[in-house]
Amino acid sequence: MIEMSGGPTVLDARTLPEDDNVNPYAYSIALHGEWFTAKGAMIAYYGDVSFAGVAAFASRAAWVASRFSSPLHTHDWVVASGTGRLVIGDRGYDIASYDLEDGNLTIRASNLLAFETGLELKQSVVPGFLTLLGTGKFLASSSGPVIFVEPPFRADPEALLGWADCPSPSLHFDARWMARSFAAGIQGLLGRESGEERQFDFTGAGTVLLQSSEATRADAALLHQIEAQTHVLDTADAVQLGQRLVARGQQR
Repeated sequence: MIEMSGGPTVLDARTLPEDDNVNPYAYSIALHGEWFTAKGAMIAYYGDVSFAGVAAFASRAAWVASRFSSPLHTHDWVVASGTGRLVIGDRGYDIASYDLEDGNLTIRASNLLAFETGLELKQSVVPGFLTLLGTGKFLASSSGPVIFVEPPFRADPEALLGWADCPSPSLHFDARWMARSFAAGIQGLLGRESGEERQFDFTGAGTVLLQSSEATRADAALLHQIEAQTHVLDTADAVQLGQRLVARGQQR
């Protein structure tokens, strides 16, 4: 028998929270039907629960294709179906639930963990982000607690988690920072950027979600998206891009 000082809290299907956090790093979904979940986010489940890839599920349920309109991310998501408790986690990152009511929210793709089927997922015009539309609950991870900020302001791209009911940000480069800081200039040559030299500029009304830390997760779909755009390059430009990427990787 495992013993812990202070007495352990042993959870089961009856004692797991219903649509609430188990702790800051895990969330318990009371599953009654279907949820979209990121592949690999499930850490445990109780009850009669099954999982199927979004592409496979869409072949027998047309509503899945109508709710999930992001081809680049199709292979990174599954549909969880059935009745029971589904526990979601993300490598020890903070996890929080959010409710949209006839809303429009764009979120970093690698931080979106799950969402109800009442929401529709679309590809954002900003690379690395997805947009949720409609009414329903979704789960997202973050590096530290989330901070809510109102525009106008500028954010470090790596600290940005998402934005709701406001225009997409524009990209701002601070040329004065580069001119003042020799170290920053060297980092730019090596392919490294910081929030002091490059920011997302938000204007208008709405709410912006920031992580408490600049740590970001790798996003395989972002690589696919960028790769798909390289077809517009001619051979010389493609070779030059490849050489720059190799040089950047060697410097890092």
